[in-house]
Parts: sequence; structure tokens; C-alpha cells
Amino acid sequence: MTERIFNFSAGPAVLPMSVLEEAQRDLISLPGVGMSVLEISHRSKTFEDIIEAAEADIRKLYNISDNYHLLFLQGGASLQFSMVPLNLLEKGGQADYIITGAWSKAALKEAKKVGQTNVVATTEAENFRRIPKQSEFNLNSEACYVHYTSNNTIFGTQWQSEPEVGSVPLICDASSDVLSRPLDIDKYGLIYAGAQKNMGPAGVTMVIIRKDLVKEPSPELATMLAYKTHTETKSLYNTPPVFSIYIVRLVAKWLLGLGGLEVMEKMNQEKGHLLYDAIDSTEFYKGHAEKDSRSLMNVTFRLPNEDLEKKFVKEATASGLDGLKGHRSVGGLRASIYNAFPKEGVEALVSFMKEFERKNG
Repeated sequence: MTERIFNFSAGPAVLPMSVLEEAQRDLISLPGVGMSVLEISHRSKTFEDIIEAAEADIRKLYNISDNYHLLFLQGGASLQFSMVPLNLLEKGGQADYIITGAWSKAALKEAKKVGQTNVVATTEAENFRRIPKQSEFNLNSEACYVHYTSNNTIFGTQWQSEPEVGSVPLICDASSDVLSRPLDIDKYGLIYAGAQKNMGPAGVTMVIIRKDLVKEPSPELATMLAYKTHTETKSLYNTPPVFSIYIVRLVAKWLLGLGGLEVMEKMNQEKGHLLYDAIDSTEFYKGHAEKDSRSLMNVTFRLPNEDLEKKFVKEATASGLDGLKGHRSVGGLRASIYNAFPKEGVEALVSFMKEFERKNG
């Protein structure tokens, strides 16, 4: 197959066409270098320029001050589930966790292995259909940090604004909505995000960490697991994922070319509203997430029965609409419409939904 289809996968996810074309064009030989980006040394001036440009553009997009380090690490967000408590959960201290889905539960599981934890709030009893309200929080003002997940890919929920946590450092797993909207970085102690949903290919994880949180690690902590190791070496303690960082650099440049995160947010809102309006306009489709908690990245919905859902996925795939099967925790359908997903793909899905209902409703 040479013709591109619409990829609704939750991740790894769709990349901007212009980024793919530039990477393809320069894959054999980077201009002026004479070798592929897959072959260059991570100690070379060429790669130094690439990683510095990636950092500079992301700093520009998020307006990140000099009070923060920006790192490109490996191990995915899953490794950050451990690195955060290993570096920030002090002996005898406590970490607060807000539980809104599978990934925040996974982060909590790893933190429990390090020290004492507290569940601030959870909506698990409601199958994570909503984001908890501030009034439900059971915060510890003496906590080492508060951790939350900004967007929940499996359940299709997203925080509309940051939780208020006072002076306690706020930690965010932003893997599935990173660079999708503006953020006030100064509200955070640390943000981490795997690249493979909105920022680039799998293999690199971005960490934005406030400088005062980078402390001398305990002697027992493995060198690779200490944030200080990576801030001191500018993400080059060991061989970094060169190609993944190169694509992140191209994606950041693409976002700046669009006009920045304000423009990106508006585009995401247009796509999301188009699909949610289609769901809300009929009784045939029913959204999983409550309306005030809906995600603009992952739209989850059900049909009247599982047989129709299976038929929908099969026929949609045959029509070039791929990756729509929902996660087993929710069932039904899930349309992931990250930054690079084109509006034309959402329009094609809405058209398919209307025709499917006409034939099967």
C-alpha cells in the first residue's frame, strides 16, 4: 500500500506530513554533512546543533524560563514513574497522586516502592469518566510533590486547567497532550512526556524540571536514574536517541511555523468539536467521558452493542480509517486526533459515522 490512510491510533501516532517529507528527503544525507542522521555521532557538531535547536524551539513554544532544565531522556514516561519519586520523594516524606486513569495508577504503583504515598482523589469507581473536582482533593500541604496525568488516552478525559496545589511542586505526565496547547510552565515543578503521541517517534522522553528540584542524588541511586546526571551532561551522559530527537526538532519547527501553541490549540478545538458534535447529535453514539472532562486528543465513544462496534471498526478500517478500536478498559471506539492529525480525517470519520448509523441505526 502506498496511499496514506487516516491513522487514529493512540500511539505511536501520526506525524506532520511536512516533517515526514523532510526526514525522507534528508535521510540518506543531511545537507552539508554527507551522511544520514541515523549515522552521525551524538558528539558531533551536527547533532549538537540538532539537539540545541530542538530545545530552543520547545523553550520558545512553551515560553520556558532559564529557571528550568529541558532534558531528552530514554525509557519513556514509564521510567519517569520511577525517576520522579527516586529523585523527589524524600526519606520520611510523602507524595500525593491524583488518579484519573491507567497511567496515573501505574505511576502511583512505582512511587509506592520508593516511599509513602497519598491518593488525593480518584474517579476509578466511575470508570474514570471524569476529572475530579478541586473540592474533592485531600492534599497534604507538606507533600514532596503532587503528581497528575494531564490527558488520559484510554478513557478520553483531559484536565481543562491545572490542579491547584499551593506551594507543593506540581508534577505532570503530559505524554498524550504535550505541545497541544499553551501552558504556564512556572506553575510546575516538573513535566515529562513521551514523544510518540504528539511530539515525535517513540524513543525519546522530554523532561522539563525546575532547577531547584535537581539535587545531589543519594549514593545508592543508580547514575542513570539521577536527574543531576543528565542536567550536568545536557542529555548526553550516554548515547541519546539521535533520530528521535531529530524528528522532535522538526516537529517543534513545524509548530512554530503554524504560529505556535495558541494556533495549535485552536486547530485541536475545531477537530474535537466537530467529532463531539457528531456524537452528541444522535442517540446512536454515546461518549464515555463527561462533557466537562472531554479530551481533545482521544475521543472515546460507544455504540448500542458490541456487535455493532466490531462491525464499525471492521468497515471503518476497510474505508481507510484505521486504529479506531477502543481500549478493553472502556470498549467501544477511540479516535485519537493528536496535533498532526488532519481535520480532513475527522471529517471523513464523521461522514462514515453518519452513513453507518443510516445503515445500522
